[in-house]
Amino acid sequence: MPVFHDLTPKAPWLEIVATDEDRAALDPKTGLTMLAQMHLIRAFEEKVLDLAGQNLVHGPAHSAIGQEGGAVGSALAMRPSDQVNGSHRAHHQFLAKALSYVAQQGIDPKLPFGEGVRELATKTLAEIMGLAQGYCKGRGGSMHLRWAESGNLGTNAIVGGGVPMAAGAAFAQKNAGNGDVVYTYFGDGAVNIGSVLETMNLAAAWKLPICFFIENNRYAVSTNVEEVTAETRLSARGLAFGIPSFKVDGMDTLSVWLASKEANRIMRAGEGPTIIEADLYRFFHQNGPLPGSAFGYRSKEEEAEWRQRDPLTAMARDLQERQIIGEDAVTALRENCVKLMDEITDTLVETFDGKRRIIPALWPKESFRDYGLRGDLSEMADARYDEEATFAGETVQNAKFIDVVADVMTRRMEEDARIVVMGEDVHRLKGGTNGATRGLTARFPDRCLGTPISENAFTGVAAGIAADGRGRPVIEFMYPDFMWVAADQVFNQIGKARHMFGGDSSMPLVLRTKVAMGTGYGSQHSMDPAGIFATAPGWRIIAPSTPFDYVGLMNSALRCDDPVLVIEHVDLYNSKGTAPATDLDYCIPLGKARKVREGGRLTILTYLAMVEKTRLVVEELGVDAEIIDLRSLDRAGLDWEMIEASVHKTNNVLIVEQGAVGTSYGGFLADELQRRVFDWLDQPIARVHGGEASPSISKVLETAACARPQDIAEGIRAVMAGQGLPLA
Repeated sequence: MPVFHDLTPKAPWLEIVATDEDRAALDPKTGLTMLAQMHLIRAFEEKVLDLAGQNLVHGPAHSAIGQEGGAVGSALAMRPSDQVNGSHRAHHQFLAKALSYVAQQGIDPKLPFGEGVRELATKTLAEIMGLAQGYCKGRGGSMHLRWAESGNLGTNAIVGGGVPMAAGAAFAQKNAGNGDVVYTYFGDGAVNIGSVLETMNLAAAWKLPICFFIENNRYAVSTNVEEVTAETRLSARGLAFGIPSFKVDGMDTLSVWLASKEANRIMRAGEGPTIIEADLYRFFHQNGPLPGSAFGYRSKEEEAEWRQRDPLTAMARDLQERQIIGEDAVTALRENCVKLMDEITDTLVETFDGKRRIIPALWPKESFRDYGLRGDLSEMADARYDEEATFAGETVQNAKFIDVVADVMTRRMEEDARIVVMGEDVHRLKGGTNGATRGLTARFPDRCLGTPISENAFTGVAAGIAADGRGRPVIEFMYPDFMWVAADQVFNQIGKARHMFGGDSSMPLVLRTKVAMGTGYGSQHSMDPAGIFATAPGWRIIAPSTPFDYVGLMNSALRCDDPVLVIEHVDLYNSKGTAPATDLDYCIPLGKARKVREGGRLTILTYLAMVEKTRLVVEELGVDAEIIDLRSLDRAGLDWEMIEASVHKTNNVLIVEQGAVGTSYGGFLADELQRRVFDWLDQPIARVHGGEASPSISKVLETAACARPQDIAEGIRAVMAGQGLPLA
């Protein structure tokens, strides 16, 4: 018979309950501020539901009526410089943090509200209604609220999607060393999402000052928490990661405040993350003004029971028992909050022909549609540009490509303390799996960080660092196929953030990855990601094909305030070429192609490892072809001046790439080309690409799946034959 030993969790798991002594000790000013904030938020949420019922809110109206105690109790325990982000149901979270910021001396419910409170409510309501004076200029709406100055990093429509980014902000706070913390709010539905659990693990391993605040309102839309998890005390998740965790009655604002103060003590002391689970209840359905019972998934009895625990009523009762406020004053507070929201609404809505409508002048202009999707590259104004053909510095003729990759990163990290490199094994194996981060750990042990195998989490952490503005993260995906693992962070978060939050915030992040076709790693490690990223908004893409170009393009990427995908290729890593001997500080413009070879009969557009392969085939065939190395592959980065000039001369185009046809870059490029140069073409745009299937492990099948020199030659022969100039 084996012996069984009880194991003690590494971190405590405690329930925090405010006592009568705690209630008696609560500073009256703090208690009155709690009450005022909750009433303001309640009246605001009711107004949103009212406007939604009039079809004046386009999109969802996820109210948090009933949940105010969790947001207010936690926000009032924070410093103005602390930060938060939230979920799709986040009006209360946003307002609680912002109210604490605009009224740092508290709010007296017996006095008129200050102008800061009025402006906050106006701009927030305008944003939810999609109007130009909103915090995100109408782009964010109800689910994407950001006001960085107040500590609001941005709420998120993807359930759990903002959690990794909050950890990135916490990383920045930890590096700043000022003791500030970050709260990330999410619900019971998000607790079971992989990126949330990945982030808990990473935050604990790196001791990040982040509080995972779980609003357990018991329902993910209509699915009860008991239906989807065996351990319904969701703060238990912290035990698996060694995170101190607290469970609290979220309808009791004071208990939440006390739990948050304890969590802050731990985080500010450098002891790592915490979890607070607040049990609370949304009085209405997932979206709109009806209760959940109207949809059959909750009973009226359950709803009535929770309404008896309304946090506004409970706080007023506590204050009245201590004779801090009277019943008439509470009634007047409620009336003043409703009046304020009515007055604000009247500045946004008018009656026209007997119907209520949004004042037309308040809508964003249609010309604002694409503004801020990416920056204007003004940050490159003082860059020193150079090209290999004109470079006056000393060069090395046989520089190894992979050595240049490591050398330029070393140089930039020496010059810019904001750069932090992270990824799987980047800190080991003498520079990661290929040597691209060689020497960085020894030189910068706190800025070259090996991560858990959790692409969603560490990509989101990098996004949070970039959005914070105090760091410039460089992340490595060991293989580009892993972008699918981190797709939410790569595409929904990083790529969209700048535009979604109004166009003025930056996202200075570099993502490095390598195309590994030909290495035998099979279908899940061999793709070329250019075609996917080119069709995703917000990303810039560079694909250096020579050591010299890598230096200049990487320097530009690390200056850029937009996210930049840097595609490398294993075929190039061991290749050699011209590189600067000591000058690693020049840039190559984003959006500038390189003419590899002059020609008059055919324009060949290609990139990465296919550039040199194409050149060799052209030379062997003796074709009068012009070869253009695109270098920048994103929609805004294509060098149309060079491309169009070449096509006007040759009247024929061949696009050469290596990867599978389904995810190919050439389909996107051919469509753009035919819209621009159709009248100059003598025949349809031709393409060389890989097969439909992804590369297989078998060497023979892998080779057949990728475009080869003979495929390039076949493509050239077909285009020349189409001109009536068949090759021998």
